[in-house]
Amino acid sequence: MKKIIAFFLSAVLCLSLFAGCGTTGENTGNTRTLTDSAGRQVEVPEKVESIVCVGVGALRYTCYVGAQDLVIGVEDYLLSVISSEMSATASEEFLKAHAVISRSWVMAQIRSSHNVHAVAVPEQVVDLPSLMTDLDGRMNSVASASDANVHEYVKWYDHEDHSRFDVCADDHCQRYQGLTRATGKTVREEIDQTWGQTLQYDGVLCDARFSKCCGGRMEKFSVCWEDKDYDYIQPLPDTPGHIEGERAFCDTSDPVILAKVLNNYDQETVDFYRWTEEYGKGAISELIQERSGISIGVLKSIKPLERGISGRIYKLALIGSERTLIIGKELEIRRTLSKTHLKSSAFEVEYLSTDGAVVSSDADWTALRLLGSGWGHGVGLCQIGAAVMAVEGYDYTQILEHYYPGSDLEKE
Repeated sequence: MKKIIAFFLSAVLCLSLFAGCGTTGENTGNTRTLTDSAGRQVEVPEKVESIVCVGVGALRYTCYVGAQDLVIGVEDYLLSVISSEMSATASEEFLKAHAVISRSWVMAQIRSSHNVHAVAVPEQVVDLPSLMTDLDGRMNSVASASDANVHEYVKWYDHEDHSRFDVCADDHCQRYQGLTRATGKTVREEIDQTWGQTLQYDGVLCDARFSKCCGGRMEKFSVCWEDKDYDYIQPLPDTPGHIEGERAFCDTSDPVILAKVLNNYDQETVDFYRWTEEYGKGAISELIQERSGISIGVLKSIKPLERGISGRIYKLALIGSERTLIIGKELEIRRTLSKTHLKSSAFEVEYLSTDGAVVSSDADWTALRLLGSGWGHGVGLCQIGAAVMAVEGYDYTQILEHYYPGSDLEKE
């Protein structure tokens, strides 16, 4: 049965399967012209409803943007995702495991239903990434203020943010950098060996999330997204047999393993298992205002209000001299406390005096230090941990059972 779905890739809007989208925009009445990096132009309606796809066979969809269309196979999409997410030289069992979970995830999103409604494209939107960001910002947020001095903003970023499309091309969903990013014969071979295989639980496709490094313990779904959980996603130790106190699979600094699993740009980050960040009092106060759009005055303290079992904070109070800002969930916290993204929301806070000594938040501190663990949300498969498991001889079915306990491997 054909399904009408909303399936978004910035590359689709660019009319090509290549990374790098529009950098200019022009208003032409009822449509907006967005130009990609290759000089091609795409007419986007002034009111964007969706990028609509119609299933035309197993794992294959025709995508329509206005009167324009193209066909992209999900298996071809996976070829780029696997190469974009990690090094194509990664071990075969790791690549197989990742092919299965990436396929499961995208098929689950494709089969999701959406309430589609039109929204105007703002004047400041001149390229495709900014269009996606604008649409994201309108979804899945809860803002409230109990009094004039407290502002609460809780937001989660899920595929359902995209009420007008299913999948975006960035880390928010899965990295998709175009078919030119698909590299290596091994990637194609491993995807082909798992052709059509998906993870299911009680006959339903698994929402198979993954992150770069869980930090030693996986996290529950509800810590990062809406308030629901799945039996196959558990906050278990990333250790052999999930035994407490054992060394975590993702606790590695082996350059050979990391070179195989991480792309060149990700290898610049070596402190993914345990990390620190330091900010001066003035700098962190300005950063919070810049990233949240709300001035809290001078930051007085950071107070975690709710944490997951992995230590990831999903509700945080930023107490300032003028007001208190309460933010969540984990990705919003990471976005607020960094120019880009903090590695994770699993951190403790130390306050430092002028001589570098650790003091209480009530003291006259001049800088603070975040002591963190992990890289990403920690839900589902841990890419570093899975890579180590593969090197240690686990096959891809054992890797999948470790990170999604109780799930079944099925063929679509």
